[in-house]
Amino acid sequence: MTRMYRPDLHPATFVGGATGAWKIESVRAVTGDGLPLVERLDVRVAADGVDAAGAWILRGVAGHERYVERAEHDRLKATSPALGRAEATCAALVPIRKSPAWWALSQDERRGIFEGRSRHISDSMPYLPRVARRLYHARELGEPFDFLTWFEFAPEHAQAFEDLVGMLRGREEWSFVDREVDIRLSR
Repeated sequence: MTRMYRPDLHPATFVGGATGAWKIESVRAVTGDGLPLVERLDVRVAADGVDAAGAWILRGVAGHERYVERAEHDRLKATSPALGRAEATCAALVPIRKSPAWWALSQDERRGIFEGRSRHISDSMPYLPRVARRLYHARELGEPFDFLTWFEFAPEHAQAFEDLVGMLRGREEWSFVDREVDIRLSR
């Protein structure tokens, strides 16, 4: 079967093991089961992760923004820094799985919680461009997590990242998270 190339999709494979550009500083189960602590993380820009071998492998695809309206998309695009900046030597991978109750809601109900009440996008905007981020969708791939959230930041912005994550975890949206792992990295 030949795969069709789609430039609007950004597949990634995160391989936790003995090799990779990122050194794993910590792996912490926030909610639910964790992942084994390993030494390194290899981030591959392909969903299939050919020849991937590790203690754990997580796959996702970034592409269509599901809960973002046009004005929010435009603001995010104008403010968001690129991944891979030389000064961004700190990173976090935060895999998240939402509960069946979240997925039983309609799209407009999820949007109402996500932005209407939890203000996920609007309250996250002040942290850009200090923190670069990309959201990978994994649910439709049959992965153990629904979302893989990837963040990169410079060491001097580590507290801004902590504030951002702390704020988001305190919102109504996070009451629907039934598994979350916080993986901190450096390079």
